[in-house]
Amino acid sequence: MGATQRIAMGLTVTAVCAAALAGCATGDAGAKKTAGARASKGAAGGAQAPKSALRLIGDGSTAFTGAQPHLPRPERLRPGQKPPQFVVFSWDGAGEDSQKLFSHFREVARDNKATMTYFLSGVYMLPDEKRDLYRPPGRSAGRSDIGFNDERGVRDTVAQLRGAWLEGNEIGTHFNGHFCGSGGVGEWSVEDWKSETTQAKAFVKSWKTNTGAQQASPLPFDYEKELIGARTPCLEGRQNFLHAASEMGFRYDTSGVNDQVWPKKEQGLWDLSMQLVPVPGRAFETLAMDYNFMVNQSGTTSQGDPAKHAYWGDQMRDGLLRGFDRAYHGNRAPLIIGNHFESWNGGTYMRAVEETIERVCTRSEVRCVSFRQLADWLDAQDPRTLAKLRTLNVGQAPEQGWTSFLTARSAQPAPVSKGVPGATAAKP
Repeated sequence: MGATQRIAMGLTVTAVCAAALAGCATGDAGAKKTAGARASKGAAGGAQAPKSALRLIGDGSTAFTGAQPHLPRPERLRPGQKPPQFVVFSWDGAGEDSQKLFSHFREVARDNKATMTYFLSGVYMLPDEKRDLYRPPGRSAGRSDIGFNDERGVRDTVAQLRGAWLEGNEIGTHFNGHFCGSGGVGEWSVEDWKSETTQAKAFVKSWKTNTGAQQASPLPFDYEKELIGARTPCLEGRQNFLHAASEMGFRYDTSGVNDQVWPKKEQGLWDLSMQLVPVPGRAFETLAMDYNFMVNQSGTTSQGDPAKHAYWGDQMRDGLLRGFDRAYHGNRAPLIIGNHFESWNGGTYMRAVEETIERVCTRSEVRCVSFRQLADWLDAQDPRTLAKLRTLNVGQAPEQGWTSFLTARSAQPAPVSKGVPGATAAKP
């Protein structure tokens, strides 16, 4: 893969909660109380908690609180109906640090009616003094190429994860140590990926024990059920990960490289790969990700010529908008955009992403959603309708119009011939 296609990166108790997920404490096993009060703004960004009894899981780091709020019900396209334009903004290694970019983009999403996917790095839930709990495949205990966290950082990240989930966002995984290149994730076996995934879950499910914050509020979800998708470090090791993910109940992967076309399934998972978009002023395309634009502008360093920072940010924004426009006016394939909470080249890429969100997410027929929501919608469609959408190339709109292209014949279930299970009736 070339430089333009690489990125840098059973014990359950019942809880009594006086204010939804704020100040929860473990109660008697049979105690129940509706957690309908508004969570404190500092902890959950003003989001409303699910109105249900809250059941702590394990050491109380996570909890079952009922169905996730603010998730739209997916609807099947009507015969001849043009598909909406989906846009997925996602974040690798999501965590809250002194830059406060996690909390900032939660606010940007709320202001623009968007939800996103946050790919959490499990080691961001593990304080440095507990680093030896991490046993990376092929490396000694306590190794990580992105470090670990401190107790304050874990608490701040938990607060953002809690608020994000309550607002309808998705919490995926970017795994743990982010090992790229020789000897890294690209050489991992299926069992290595299973181990890495299990550990990433474990650090989320035991953050209270590992930080000593037993009285803190839990994360409001069961991570075993919440975690349905991932992006591998540097987009490496995908094939063996897909084998592991299909066995571990994942529903999608976004670790590949593709054009802006409609997705299909691979090994039972939706292939929601990263996509190539134009680089304005240059004769090639690159992945729709901040790191890839940076590599093509200033090399591997994150501190290029300050005089070019504004231009580089504009170039990324305009490249993303060109990718959006050719899908919106063309085949309506979902646009996949990846980012990091980083201030590379003076933060110009964060500005580019924010301006892109503001320009596309409020447009008609556009849905800025998480990968979970996109997968839910795809699962709700007639497979033959999706197959027909996949015949459209990048930027290609149906010549005869959407109504004729997606006719009742292609959008409705096919009749089944009697006496031959699974056989479809012949065309008249």
